[in-house]
Amino acid sequence: MTEHSARPLRLGTRASKLARWQAEHIAGRLRELGAKVEIVLLRTQGDAQQSGPIAAIGAQGVFTKELQRALLDCQIDLAVHSMKDLPTEKVDGLAVAAVPIREDHHDALVAPAALAPAPTTLADLPHGAHVGTGSARRRSQLLAARPDLKVSGIRGNVDTRLAKLDAGDFDAILLAAAGLRRLGLEDRISQLLPIEIMTPAPAQGALAIECRADDQPTLAALRPLEDAAARAAITAERTALRKLEGGCLAAMGAHARVDGEQLSLRAIVLSDDGSQHVWVEDQAPTYAAVDLGTAVATRLLDQGAAELLRPR
Repeated sequence: MTEHSARPLRLGTRASKLARWQAEHIAGRLRELGAKVEIVLLRTQGDAQQSGPIAAIGAQGVFTKELQRALLDCQIDLAVHSMKDLPTEKVDGLAVAAVPIREDHHDALVAPAALAPAPTTLADLPHGAHVGTGSARRRSQLLAARPDLKVSGIRGNVDTRLAKLDAGDFDAILLAAAGLRRLGLEDRISQLLPIEIMTPAPAQGALAIECRADDQPTLAALRPLEDAAARAAITAERTALRKLEGGCLAAMGAHARVDGEQLSLRAIVLSDDGSQHVWVEDQAPTYAAVDLGTAVATRLLDQGAAELLRPR
């Protein structure tokens, strides 16, 4: 008899609508495999403080630390994170047991509902249009493509941001396409921004399922959810991020693509105002994801990325 045979696996999640969707999705996958699963709601600092810039809360891990603490305290058995929210530094005693199939990695331009179904692209926005984003990476790349835009911060969950947009606070906003699709809001996507214009955050669209590193029953239950291609891609992206010492708030994007046995990685680092940037693209075998991420980050550093990432 295993440790968990007498009770359900306790899956910890934030209470936001998107986090709940992600947790229920993974719980459903596990139930299909015969596991019993109980959802445990936890509140994080990032959820509690919904006003002001995210940087003011304390940078990395604002959406993940409480879940990790609950894992270490054995209050829960596994947690589902948006991988891009997970700091690259490993936590002793914990392991990312599975990376499932990745959702859409793109950033999406979203126009007010009143304009639907008329398509709106970044090029269509009028001179000086007001665009909302809570991401330094998106801000910098927006300004690199359209320096005439007025770009302002926006916080809150997806519904809150869409409500601000539709109320006329912004002419458009940027959101992750993955979150919109997971919430059934793909009809709000006006344009999927190509990675040449808007390179996504490292691991955008990917989920991380974390558990205690010595919890063999949970590790075994999660093993069938692993997707090798997603793991290779996010490993390359997050290795580059870690080598650059950039957190989730950095103006840095990375996207890896698996094609057969080959892995391609594109990464970019920008100044705050988007006026300066360096980028690198390279490839390697999928088994060399760590080496690829390290090599790409090293080339970026050789081109002056550290100066662009330095806080102003």
